[in-house]
Amino acid sequence: MKTFSLAIHGGAGTLLKGQMTAEKEAAYKLSLQESLDAGYSILEKKGTSLDAVEAAVKVLEDSHLFNAGKGSVFTAEGTHEMDAAIMEGKELKAGAVSLITGIKNPVSLARDVMEKSEHVFLAGEGAMKFAKENNYDIVTSQYFYDELRYRQWQDLKGSDAFQLDHSVKKDSKFGTVGAVACDVFGTIAAATSTGGMTNKKWGRVGDSPMIGAGNYANNKTCAVSCTGSGEYFIRGVVAYDVSCLMEYKGLTLSEAASEVIQNRVLKLGGDGGLIAVDAHGTIAMPFNTEGMYRAMKTSKGTSEVKIYK
Repeated sequence: MKTFSLAIHGGAGTLLKGQMTAEKEAAYKLSLQESLDAGYSILEKKGTSLDAVEAAVKVLEDSHLFNAGKGSVFTAEGTHEMDAAIMEGKELKAGAVSLITGIKNPVSLARDVMEKSEHVFLAGEGAMKFAKENNYDIVTSQYFYDELRYRQWQDLKGSDAFQLDHSVKKDSKFGTVGAVACDVFGTIAAATSTGGMTNKKWGRVGDSPMIGAGNYANNKTCAVSCTGSGEYFIRGVVAYDVSCLMEYKGLTLSEAASEVIQNRVLKLGGDGGLIAVDAHGTIAMPFNTEGMYRAMKTSKGTSEVKIYK
């Protein structure tokens, strides 16, 4: 049987070790383990990589600890605008949503865009109309309220400052979540979901929902989910760049992922990390920040849940 594997992330740029309490660390690791278990159990039963990444991401979206779904940060208007994308590597099908509100699991809406519409990317009012036509429950803003997120916003409210969810000066970190998987059929998939930036204005969209920037999958090369300073990941077309280095330069997954995160993104001025898997089940999880909330498990018996380097 082919090697199957799953990797997940809950964001790069982690809380500095001095700010991380034992209780907080345990809570993060528990959520990561629950996400890993949800996705991996599907792969174990010969389920698809697409089902696995969606299931894994939904667990993280349902946790207030991560900046996606329930834990999404506040915009300048005090609302929550969420983005998500999903892609499979066999037929290169993809779905994405941006600037959506009141949706518990944006990753599932992204998958429905892929499977139930003729489009790849829906945003704003149109995406919400599509959600309602597909019988999504629209929850109130109270569902997304989190005291820490609210305080982060209050610190910036009324100013022109915005905050990636990991600045050293604040008790916070990037919280974008994602998953990549390889199933027993050798098909790979990637999913990414985020609540964006604290105090963001003008309908800002980061890399997470952009196919090729924050999320990508191609059986010929790899599946990638990114987390980091979105503007730089967009400019570097990071997820696709890893794939290109494999396809056109013949680099291994590890070499390509490392080149992009430890060299190319840094040269642009960005920071962050990514998780990636190839069609052989090989996993890479490079990052250039203090840490990255991450976990992985393979059918060869390897399993880990980590935060710091």
